[in-house]
Amino acid sequence: MANTELAGTGVGQLNGNPRQIVKPRRIPRRLKIYGYNLITLGIFFLVWYGIQSSTTSSYFPTIGGVERAAIGLVTRGDIQGFSLVQHAWASSVRVFAGFGLALVMGVTLGLLMGLYPFIYENSKVIIEPIRFIPPIAWIPMSMVLLRGFTRYVFIIWVGAFFPIFISVLTSIPRVETILKDSVKVYGGSRWDILKRIVIPSVTPEILAGARIGLGDSWMCIVAAEMIGGEPIGAGRLILKYADLLNMNAVVVGMILIGIIGFACNELVLQIEKRLFRWRSQITL
Repeated sequence: MANTELAGTGVGQLNGNPRQIVKPRRIPRRLKIYGYNLITLGIFFLVWYGIQSSTTSSYFPTIGGVERAAIGLVTRGDIQGFSLVQHAWASSVRVFAGFGLALVMGVTLGLLMGLYPFIYENSKVIIEPIRFIPPIAWIPMSMVLLRGFTRYVFIIWVGAFFPIFISVLTSIPRVETILKDSVKVYGGSRWDILKRIVIPSVTPEILAGARIGLGDSWMCIVAAEMIGGEPIGAGRLILKYADLLNMNAVVVGMILIGIIGFACNELVLQIEKRLFRWRSQITL
C-alpha cells in the first residue's frame, strides 16, 4: 500500500501536476468589524425587546414607539413645530463653536505652560481649583450674565478646555530631549524645535484630549439647553417630552445625540489614523 502511494505521488510529480494547497480566503478586517458591530447591535435590540416585553410600565420606551416618534419628529416636528434636523443643527453649531474655541485655547496655553513650566507653577493656584468645578455648576451664572448663543459657547468651552489643556501640558515633558538636542547641533532655532519636534510629538495627545473634550461638550450642551430658555436644541427636545412623559420621544433625542457624537468621534479617529500611520497598535 505504501509503495502504491509513493508511486502515485511520483507519477503526479513527473506529470507536472503536484497537488496545490488551496488557502481559504481571509475576510477583510474592516468587514469583520462591521459584522461584529451588527451582531452587537442585534444583541442590544434583543435585550431591549426582552425588557419591554417583561415590564408592566406604560411609560417604558418601546422599539416600535421610538421608531414612530422619530418618524413624526422628522416629518411633522415637535410640539412647537421644530423638526429633528433643526434640533440637531442648533446643538451641533453650539457644540462646534465652543469646542473649536476650547481646542485653540487649550493647545495654545498647554504648549505655553508646558514649554515654560514656571508659568503653570505660579498660576496653578487658580487653574486647578477651576478645573475641578463641574461645567454644569457654571450654567446658572452663564444664564444670568450671558445671552443667547454666547452662554452655550461658554459652557461648552468650560467642559472641553481642560481635557485638551491637560493633555497638551502633560505631554510636553515626555518629548525626547535627544531630538531637541539634535536640532540644536545642526543650528536649529527655538522655532525649529517647536515646529519639527514638539508639535509633531504632542499631536497624538492633542487628538486624544480632543476626543475627551468633544464628549464632554455634548454632555454640557444638553444640560445647558435644558436649563436655557431657547426652544430649540437636542437638550430642549428631551426636556419638552420629559414634561409630557413621552419617553419614546425622549429616547429619540438621546439617540440623536449619540449618533452625532459617534460620527464626530469616528472622524477624529480617521484623522488620527491618517496622520499617524507609523504608530503601531499593541494588542494581546
